[in-house]
Amino acid sequence: MTDISSRPAALAGIRVLDLSRVLAGPWCTQVLADLGADVIKVERPGAGDDTRHWGPPFLRDAQGHETDQASYFTACNRNKRSVTIDMATPEGQQLIRQMAQDCDVLVENFKVGGLARYGLDWESLRALNPRLIYCSVTGFGQDGPYAERAGYDLMVQAMTGMMSITGRSDDAPGGGPLRVGVAVIDLFTGLYASNAILAALHVRERTGAGQHIDMALLDVGMAVLANQAAGFLATGVAPGRQGNTHPSLAPYQDFPTRDGAMLLAIGNDGQFARFCAAAGRPEWAQDARFASNTLRVRHREALIPAMEAVTRTRTTAEWIALLEDKAVPCGPINTIAEAFDDAQVRARGLRVELPRDAGDGVARIATVASPLRLSATPPVLHRAPPALGQHTDEVLREWGVDDVRLAELRARGVV
Repeated sequence: MTDISSRPAALAGIRVLDLSRVLAGPWCTQVLADLGADVIKVERPGAGDDTRHWGPPFLRDAQGHETDQASYFTACNRNKRSVTIDMATPEGQQLIRQMAQDCDVLVENFKVGGLARYGLDWESLRALNPRLIYCSVTGFGQDGPYAERAGYDLMVQAMTGMMSITGRSDDAPGGGPLRVGVAVIDLFTGLYASNAILAALHVRERTGAGQHIDMALLDVGMAVLANQAAGFLATGVAPGRQGNTHPSLAPYQDFPTRDGAMLLAIGNDGQFARFCAAAGRPEWAQDARFASNTLRVRHREALIPAMEAVTRTRTTAEWIALLEDKAVPCGPINTIAEAFDDAQVRARGLRVELPRDAGDGVARIATVASPLRLSATPPVLHRAPPALGQHTDEVLREWGVDDVRLAELRARGVV
């Protein structure tokens, strides 16, 4: 990653107050932090973000010993400064209000109305800072019959139908609904939220006014059904689970090889014809049953077993070598360890080691590089995910809290 001093960051000068925890909100603010925003993460004294305790796995210290700090937290909190403030106290609330007056963005994921009792809701803070962009992330949005409910990624995957299209069909071995292997609704919500914030910042350049952003996991879960939702809306027929096959493309799935399995993602007739020629079965491309993608989808029960008999004759590496110069999408089905060892992953620098000097024995934290590649203002990874309260004194001094006041606040458990 580029050295922080060598180029101006895209969001340099933007200050974000991060009152969120777990994944969706922190994922949003990490995107902003990677782009150069100064993100100040407010956490509970002594406890912090829930994900600091979601282990195993745990971070290891410089000697390789396991700590009590869960690695989950590090996935979505780099480039941030951690401040511990007890917002249940009047002094803590006043500190956060003071900070919000000088921030551009606030992100929170409390239950609907949860921050109003602290005077930290949108209406209260807008009165103090009309330029504030206030982003609320909830399970079901600010209105509607479910607004008061807590929402979690797994629950929303189930409610939106995502689990009904993920996994093998009921009549197949191991069939049944499955969640996606990562909290995909939380992650998409974070990405949509960061997009909405960037749009609101652009609007503020014209109007001078901030606005409230209402992000709901349910809304995002429905939106990212994408072509599956479009198919249902067009036909009225709900799609089902079909493992690794694609409802609209064939062959587009995993195939057995001599030493395991590979993935073929053939998306058009030209790719299919080139595969057939390379595999020694050029007649398949001329077969009336397989001459177009639509026909291949309709006759996949005949096509796929015939292909499987051929794919078993070579190893995965042999198939990749055979097809890579023929523009036929083919690749291995890696473990995460194998993915990080992949030549292209290494060439793109997707594993990043960030030093940390927090006095807790954790000297370095490995993280995944930002996928955003801007030529003039690239993301910069310059801060490891922080220890709990690592920057409390530093940040509060920036807001005029002197050492005497800091000592008083700490003695009363406010920070």
